[in-house]
Amino acid sequence: MEIRSRAPLRISFAGGGTDIEPYLSEKGGVVLSTTINRYSFGTLLPRTDQVIQIESLDVEMFAKFLASQKLDFNGQLDLVKAVLRKFEGWKQGFSLFLHSDAPPGSGLGSSSTMVVTILGLFRQWLNLPWSNYDLAELAYEIERIDLGVRGGKQDQYAATFGGFNFIEFYNDGTIVNPLRISSIIINELEYHLLLCYTGKTRLSANIIATQVENYSKKRESSLQALDELKAITIAMKNALLKGKLNQFGDLLHQAWVQKKQLAGAISNQKIDSLYHIARKKGALGGKILGAGGGGYLLLFCPYNKKHVIAAELEKIGTQITPFSFESQGLTTWKVQ
Repeated sequence: MEIRSRAPLRISFAGGGTDIEPYLSEKGGVVLSTTINRYSFGTLLPRTDQVIQIESLDVEMFAKFLASQKLDFNGQLDLVKAVLRKFEGWKQGFSLFLHSDAPPGSGLGSSSTMVVTILGLFRQWLNLPWSNYDLAELAYEIERIDLGVRGGKQDQYAATFGGFNFIEFYNDGTIVNPLRISSIIINELEYHLLLCYTGKTRLSANIIATQVENYSKKRESSLQALDELKAITIAMKNALLKGKLNQFGDLLHQAWVQKKQLAGAISNQKIDSLYHIARKKGALGGKILGAGGGGYLLLFCPYNKKHVIAAELEKIGTQITPFSFESQGLTTWKVQ
């Protein structure tokens, strides 16, 4: 028997940064996001011995140890080890194969999505009574608390639930609000969006650490930017539900202006140049996905200028990445 799991990567339109402590607990955060047809995949094969084998097909890493062995974090497959620590005492071995459609640091939430993917395998294999909320919260705990990777809370919930969501984050819990958007609006939004790979990934933890420090020190520009981001995110959600997509594009630009106030490394000369070119050619708005510093640039373009913007960005080495929206979240199945 083989057990497979797939979880989608996400595009966050606005609100990223408000889902990070201590702002989350003190004021509450909101994020507007959706998932796309790029995924993290996992396959688990139960074994009859106590050997655990892990193979990451993307980074060509391989690990082998006993189920009873204490796992130390050493920079080699630590995300996987952090998940396995939650199952200490489990004696049966297994082989685990993992791969993702996007590299770590891409801004699409690939690391968190991989944790969700692995937890999905264990939920299916061991028939665990976890709800999607339980699984997403556990994924957050594993990555942010156990492993100590700095970051927010949105990625784990987006990957688990899938689709267009307005997610609210509070000190005492998280609420995922699925958005009822007509297929016409969804198709039109997809038609207007351009996803561009800038060719550089970034270490999001450093950017987020600076963001948290700025907030903790009550830096006025950071405090104001986070509050503005919350308001813009709510306005974007309303514009999307009503199909006011040009307004959505304008708000995407406003959100990017505010996001850059959170930490200096969120943008850089290359990103600013790409964005300036896109805006000059007609893009209404856009943003770097994830914490910033590199990865994927998302742009909202008029339909009759999208091809011009794409061609201009490709001239200077930016890779245009086709995508479509994905309505399903974490999915698992068995193969006999």
